[in-house]
Amino acid sequence: MDVALLGGSFNPPHVGHLLAAHVVRALEPVDQVWFVPAAHHPFGKPLIDFEHRLAMCELMCRDASGWLAASDVEGVLGGNGYTVDTLRELHRRWPGWRWTLVVGSDIVPEMAKWREPEEIRRLARIVVLNRAGHPARGALGPPLVKVSSTEVRAALAAGRGGDGLVHRAVLAYIERHGLYRTG
Repeated sequence: MDVALLGGSFNPPHVGHLLAAHVVRALEPVDQVWFVPAAHHPFGKPLIDFEHRLAMCELMCRDASGWLAASDVEGVLGGNGYTVDTLRELHRRWPGWRWTLVVGSDIVPEMAKWREPEEIRRLARIVVLNRAGHPARGALGPPLVKVSSTEVRAALAAGRGGDGLVHRAVLAYIERHGLYRTG
């Protein structure tokens, strides 16, 4: 089994994440793509509860006929959200599986600062997705749509909704739970 991992805060998950998963599935020889929400942001940014972010990722996966899933591995681990720890845990749980770590081209300059970058490369094949405005040599696919969780949160807080930015099931979940509202 070869699983591609798309990690992030998913605060909230949006159509950019979903499109990234489809690009990876279409262009890379992987069996599945997993969204891996971080339990805690490694740089201390505030996040809504992990359970909400995992639930929203799971909702985005329902249309994908089994090839797209959400993993709770970082929530189970707790910890600081270091990629190397997550990869070690996945190797422990599923020995013999192959792991592909998917990162956006905007992240490439930061990867040398990650905890144990050489160990990460040993534990997973790295695939770089082409993020609009962040060219990187060897990046996969066309530039991905410019949408960010920050933009989605701002739209929701301003009462503009998330139409066109988040999956319809995720938007319904956000509305049902009153997430990302101010006041």
